[in-house]
Amino acid sequence: MVRMTQLRFALAQIDTCVGDIHANAKAIINNVRQAATQDANVVVFPEMTLTGYPVEDLALRATFRREAWDIANNVAEQLQAEGYGSLYVVCGTIGTDPDEEKPRNRLVVFHEGVVWAGYDKHFLPNYGVFDENRIFSAGDKALVLDVDGVRLGFAICEDLWRDGLPISELEHEQIDTLVTINASPYEEGKRHVRYALAASRAKQVNAPLIYVNQVGGQDDLVFDGGSFVIDQQGTLLQRSDTFVESLDYFDFDSQKNEQTVSTIAAERSSDEEVYVACVLGLRDYMRKNHFTGVCLGLSGGIDSALVATMAADACGGENIWGISMPSMYSSDGSKDDAYDLAQNLHAHYEVQAIEPIFNTYQNQLHLSGIAQENIQARIRGVIVMAYSNSHNLLALATGNKSELACGYSTIYGDAVGGYAPIKDVFKTRVWELSRWRNNIAQQGVGVGQLRMVGSENIEPSGESSVLIPVNSIVKAPSAELRPDQKDSDSLPEYEFLDKVLAAYIEHAHGRADLLADGFDEKTVDTVMRLVDRAEWKRRQYPLGPKVSSLAFGRDRRLPITNAFKE
Repeated sequence: MVRMTQLRFALAQIDTCVGDIHANAKAIINNVRQAATQDANVVVFPEMTLTGYPVEDLALRATFRREAWDIANNVAEQLQAEGYGSLYVVCGTIGTDPDEEKPRNRLVVFHEGVVWAGYDKHFLPNYGVFDENRIFSAGDKALVLDVDGVRLGFAICEDLWRDGLPISELEHEQIDTLVTINASPYEEGKRHVRYALAASRAKQVNAPLIYVNQVGGQDDLVFDGGSFVIDQQGTLLQRSDTFVESLDYFDFDSQKNEQTVSTIAAERSSDEEVYVACVLGLRDYMRKNHFTGVCLGLSGGIDSALVATMAADACGGENIWGISMPSMYSSDGSKDDAYDLAQNLHAHYEVQAIEPIFNTYQNQLHLSGIAQENIQARIRGVIVMAYSNSHNLLALATGNKSELACGYSTIYGDAVGGYAPIKDVFKTRVWELSRWRNNIAQQGVGVGQLRMVGSENIEPSGESSVLIPVNSIVKAPSAELRPDQKDSDSLPEYEFLDKVLAAYIEHAHGRADLLADGFDEKTVDTVMRLVDRAEWKRRQYPLGPKVSSLAFGRDRRLPITNAFKE
C-alpha cells in the first residue's frame, strides 16, 4: 500500500435538527458528495451530527438510539454504493454503553461501507447549559486512526476543556493531527477562549488541531460554527465563517514542519455577532418548528422595534404582523414610530386600540394602581395571542434581559409569546444593537441581507436609510401605562442598572461583593430585591437565544421559594 503524507480535510460545518435523523443523514451524504468533488480524503462533521444536539432526555430512549444506529449503517452503505467508500467520514452520533446500556456521545468513522471505528466522549459537561452526567456514560480510552500513513487522534468537544484523557494519552501517541468534533454554543467573547485552548492542546500533542463546530439554533442555544485549524505553534491555519453553514478545506502534509495557511474568514464585530446570533436563533426556531411568520406588539419603543427588525432579517418583513395597541396613555409620537418602523420593514401593520376593551374591564372590576396598569398589558397579550392563533404565527415577546431580571414585565401580558429574541440582551445593549443595525442599513444592507445562510452571496441593495426610527432609540423608555410614565420612575437608569445586574447575575457577586465593586448600598439592595423576587416570572417567560456567558434558564437555576437574604 502506498503511504501518503498529504491529506485534504473537508470541514463540514452544518446545521442539524434534533431528532430529524433522516434529514441529518441526507445532509451528511450531500456534503460528502460535494467534498469528493474537491478531492477531500477526510470529511469531518460536528458532534452528534446524525442525531442533532443537544438531545437531552431523548438520549434515554432505546428506540431513538437504535434508529440512529441503523441510519448510521445505512449512510455508510450508501456512501459505499455511490463510490465514496474510500473517504474517511468522521461523524458524531449516539451510541450505547455495552455494559450499562446507557447512551454515549460517540464519534464514528464511515469507511468502505461500514461504521469503521468509534470513540466515546471522555468528559461529560455538568455546568451551565449542559447536564450530561445524568444522561451519558463516558469513554474509556483514546482513539488513534491511521489514514493512509497519517496518524489522526480524536476528541469530542469537552475532552479539550479538561486535563487528562484523551489528550494526556495522545501526547505519547505521536499523532500527526488532532481532530475534535464540537457542538459548542455561542456566547459573546468565547471565540478567543476557544483559540487559546486549542493552541495549548495542539502544543501539548505536538500536532495541528482541527476544530469543527456545529452551527444553527436549537431552542434556546445558538451554535456559531467558526470551525478552524491551528498548528502547534499557535498559528491559525484556517477559519470558517460564523453563523453560516460551510464546507471548507485544509491541506495537511505530514512531511512539512510548517503547514500551508488556507482560507481565513473575516471576523465579525461584537455587535454583529450578538445581533446575528439572535436572528439565527429565531430563524432556526421558526424553520425547525414550521412557522412561516411572526406577530408582535409594536409600541413605538426600542425593544419591539429591535425585535421586529430581527424578525424581518430572519423571515422577511412580509411575514411580520405588527400590531399597534394604543391606550389612552399612548403618545402620538409612539404611534408614529410604530407605523414608520412597519413601513421601513415592509411588514403588515394593524391598529387595535385597547381603550374600549379596557373600559369594559373597568366597568366591571373598577381597578386602580398597578392592577389598572397590568390589565392594559394583559389586554395586549390577549390580542397578540389572538393573531398568533388565527394566522398560525409565532408570537414574539419583546422583553430584554434588564426587564426580565427586575421583573419589569407583566406576566400573561407583555410576557406572552412563544419566543423572546432579546431576552438575554441588556437594555443598554439593545440600544447599541439598534444603532449598529441602522448603521449597516445606511451602508445598503437591507432587510434579509445579513451574512447568513442563503444570503451570503447577496450584494447590498444600495438603498441608504435607517430601519429603526431614530426617535425610538433616543426617547426615554416608557411602558405608557399611566400619564407621563418613565421606566426610571421605578428603576435606576439603565446605564447604571445594567452594570449592577451584570455583576450580580453573570459574575455571581453577592451583596458584599457589589458594595466592594463600588455600587451604592441603596441601589444594590433595590436591584437584589427586584431580581430575587422575580424568579417566578422568569420561569414562565418564553425561551430565547443565549448570547451572554450566563443566561436566565439553563445557566441560572435558583429556587423560587428562597428565604436566604443578604
